[in-house]
Amino acid sequence: MLDLIIRQARLPDGRGPLDIAVAGDRIAQIAPRIDVVAAQEIDAAGQLVAPPFTDPHFHMDATLSLGMPRLNTSGTLLEGIALWGELKPLLTPEAVMERALRYCDLAVSQGLLSIRSHVDVCDERLLAVQALLDVRETFKRYIDLQLVAFPQDGALRSPGAMENLKRALDMGVDVVGGIPHFERTMADGARSVTRACVIAAERGLQVDLHCDESDDPMSRHVETLAYEATRLGLGDRVVASHVTAMHSYDNYYATKLIPLIAESGMNVVPNPLINITLQGRSDTYPRRRGLTRVPELRAAGVNVAFGQDCVRDPWYPLGSGDMLDVAHMGLHVALMTAPDDMRAAFDMVTGAPAEIMGLDFGLEAGKRGSLVVLDAPDPIEALRLRPARLCVVSNGRVVSRTRPALSEITAGF
Repeated sequence: MLDLIIRQARLPDGRGPLDIAVAGDRIAQIAPRIDVVAAQEIDAAGQLVAPPFTDPHFHMDATLSLGMPRLNTSGTLLEGIALWGELKPLLTPEAVMERALRYCDLAVSQGLLSIRSHVDVCDERLLAVQALLDVRETFKRYIDLQLVAFPQDGALRSPGAMENLKRALDMGVDVVGGIPHFERTMADGARSVTRACVIAAERGLQVDLHCDESDDPMSRHVETLAYEATRLGLGDRVVASHVTAMHSYDNYYATKLIPLIAESGMNVVPNPLINITLQGRSDTYPRRRGLTRVPELRAAGVNVAFGQDCVRDPWYPLGSGDMLDVAHMGLHVALMTAPDDMRAAFDMVTGAPAEIMGLDFGLEAGKRGSLVVLDAPDPIEALRLRPARLCVVSNGRVVSRTRPALSEITAGF
């Protein structure tokens, strides 16, 4: 007997209707008809069944802290960092964990079953690190939570940050982080990139840097990151997150840089909601969008995935844990409205980020039995409607159910 069969599913690549059988925590079979009894059956009724949503860039230590201790009135990245600096001394492990667990519940309901969260290590106590390690353990049956040791105040700029970063890795944090554009000088920024990559190479880890999150066209640390990825043979273990300055680079430099990024094998993770909110704040008109050159990077063969970054915190007052909102905004700002581009935007919040995080997701036999049934027939309609997640399955277990939206029209003509 199988544990679960989802009947009459349509897949993101257009195939269907098909039955999807799950045994234990793995997909056992996908076929037009599976004539086997299962402990549980779900009728997808011709709706879309997709791999779970994946967020490759988030800040769970700050999530749901909006208004503590005050609001970001300028809407800028720098005021957000200053606000977080005011909040850090007031944090307790219990408060960080409580907010993070609430967010994880929200994530599961949205079909968001894997998250890479940066966690600030510029606090000697490393209490947020320990809190999120505990959250990772608590939710491990449902959510793949990867943690990045992130020196928010600068690995070189903040006293003790580099040692704290190494301590966090020793505690079990997964990925080496950094923020080169926040160091005191461009030279220090470049040094911080090299140090982060060397640590990752020595420890056999991934490296994921907040890179050039700026409107400054002279902020060019992604070039150094691509060089180190190539020099140290890190390849696809490297992620450049944000890279908003590329929006402001002149075209000649961009045409030189993008092939170097592609050659290195590294990944790029822009964060559409927050990038278009924080960037361009010093502009009048025309006002820069701030999103990096997504179509050009993809055309060069770079794996690009969209991240959410923030939900109700010092940097962003909105957010719902819905990666379809992220992709919806991303395709608008990147002008990705051709059908193939929209399908690619759907993949940028499912398959592409799962590849970055090394997760065994996918709709084929042998892959993990984690998937989402959406109240829409295909990826483009899912992006248009951002519909209900009718059913969320994590490692073979149904973890969330939602009724389809129903409107009762009483107006008559």
